[in-house]
Parts: sequence; structure tokens; C-alpha cells
Amino acid sequence: MNEKNSLGLDNCFKDYENPLELFKEWFAEAKKTEINDPNALALGTSTKEGVPSVRMVLLKDFNEKGFVFYTNLNSKKSNDIKCNPWASMCFHWKSILRQIRIVGKLNKVSNTEADLYYNSRSYESRIGAWASKQSTILKNRDELLKSIEDFKKKYPDEKKLPRPDYWSGWILSPTEIEFWLDGDNRIHQRLKYNKISNDKWEKILLSP
Repeated sequence: MNEKNSLGLDNCFKDYENPLELFKEWFAEAKKTEINDPNALALGTSTKEGVPSVRMVLLKDFNEKGFVFYTNLNSKKSNDIKCNPWASMCFHWKSILRQIRIVGKLNKVSNTEADLYYNSRSYESRIGAWASKQSTILKNRDELLKSIEDFKKKYPDEKKLPRPDYWSGWILSPTEIEFWLDGDNRIHQRLKYNKISNDKWEKILLSP
């Protein structure tokens, strides 16, 4: 018989008051079993008119302040965020039959944080950040490849390759975090944390 936590859920939900502690444990479990990109998440944004968009991005950091990903600041997602900073994230890990949904508000990371992550990337990836005008229309693939080669000529020294001012990170500060565990006959287990103050959360159970 599976052990239960104080709310009667599977013990993998633990009894943390802070959902970041539970996220850390579930993320560590996913890293052991997911074949590709356990840090992949579906990011949902919308325009100021409420038209939604969703795409996969990679989580690059998380801490008490929130969840961080990096992108071109002129991309579709970034333009959505500039108009409407509210967004959602969804992690789905088939290997452990778990899912985490997060809702919150996005803000840009500091230049220092963006520089630190940018400089940790490979030379080719950093060149790509310069060469790709993300989400704009290409005449053909060769246009992009030529841009890559042009920037390699402009910045041949990988130690002297600055971060473009239009490339940075966004951090989602969560107001809601929901943990989901697959159940037999679609009777899933769901635990939701709602933020009620800077350092306090309330826990509620949700029907599957």
C-alpha cells in the first residue's frame, strides 16, 4: 500500500508549505528518467486582446523569485509579454506520470543574469542569437545561413562575443502552482498552491 501525505495524497506530494521545495524534488526525479529535455515546458502567453499562443521553451533556472527562460526580446512571445505580462507554464513528464502547471507574472531578468547565462552558451548558440531575427519571415533558408556566416566574420573571437541587447531572459513569478499525478481510471491527484503573501502559500485539493 502506497504511503500517503497528511492530505491523503500519494507521498510524492510530501507536506511542504512552499511549493518550490516540491518542484525541486519533482524536477530532480524527472531529470533521472526523461529521455530528452526534462526542463522543457509549454509556455502560454496572450496578446492584449486575449489571443493565446503556446510554444515549448527550456527552463534555465529557478529560485524563490521564479522560473527563468531566455529568448529574443523581439520574438512573438516577448511581444506578447510586453503587452500582457501574465503567462502560464506547464511541465509534463510522461516517464513519472506527473505534471506541474504554473501561473504568474513575467519580468525581465537583470543584465548581469542575462550576461552570465549568455556567456555560458556555446559559440554557435551565441552567434545564432545575433543571426536570427526570431519570428520574422525568411525569404529562404540561405538568408539565415548567410546571416550566421556574416556574424561569425564580425565576431571571430568567441571570447569577444557580446550579448545582443535584444536577447535576454524572462522570469515568471508564480501566483499559482499545481502538482498533478496520473491516477487509475482518470482519477488523478491534484494539489494546488495559491500565493497569499510574499512568503506564504495556501494548499487546496482539486477534483480530477
